Amino acid sequence: MKFATIFENDDFIAFNKPSGLLSIPDRFNPEIENLYHLVQKEYPAIIPVHRLDKDTSGIIIFAKNEVSHKFLSQQFEKHLVEKYYTAIVNGRLLNHKDSIKQSIIENPAKKGTMHIHKKGKLAHTDYELIKEWKQHSLLRLRIHTGRTHQIRVHLQYLGHPIVGDKIYGNGQGLYISTIKKNFNFNDLLEDERPVINRLALHASELIFTNEQGALISLEAELPKDMSACVKQLDKWSI
Repeated sequence: MKFATIFENDDFIAFNKPSGLLSIPDRFNPEIENLYHLVQKEYPAIIPVHRLDKDTSGIIIFAKNEVSHKFLSQQFEKHLVEKYYTAIVNGRLLNHKDSIKQSIIENPAKKGTMHIHKKGKLAHTDYELIKEWKQHSLLRLRIHTGRTHQIRVHLQYLGHPIVGDKIYGNGQGLYISTIKKNFNFNDLLEDERPVINRLALHASELIFTNEQGALISLEAELPKDMSACVKQLDKWSI
């Protein structure tokens, strides 16, 4: 599986993780392919600093030594790292810019999923509209806390789940037939393939201060399927 190196120095290395790849080994089946094991082949001493959900693409950092790992881990734990995401969501939002502060807890009715509940841990997400179309919106989000599935749960709470979210949305990808006006199904020579058929969520930017006091700003470009999705929406969803 291909993935790009975004930045590297003596202390850490950052990659653009593709969707569908685990960040670190699975607890129950460590043999499943994951980014950590793939990168270890070239960098045996690397240490995971944080992680991304399997279906989320984007920027992820690994430390190259224990000192760097301790420093970076503390930056994440103390919420000193600015974390930005890009998402394509269903529908058009009433407010183009807002903050969501809703507590999240594991859903007892469905193991491994989360939901909004007053007894949960506070979760804070900011969002702002980048672009909107007839039935979809492109958002830039910043998370101030790092709860499991935080962005996905918060966007579901707003009534605008992420495109392709099989847990918190309808799981449907984006099809030209659903956005193109007067689409003619007779034009299809075979079953229509979606422009994107996975969670349309991308970890796009990390900003933090390194051990030397310098500001580090890292950015992961949108993957091809999300870029294609934006282009098709620009073309047909007016």
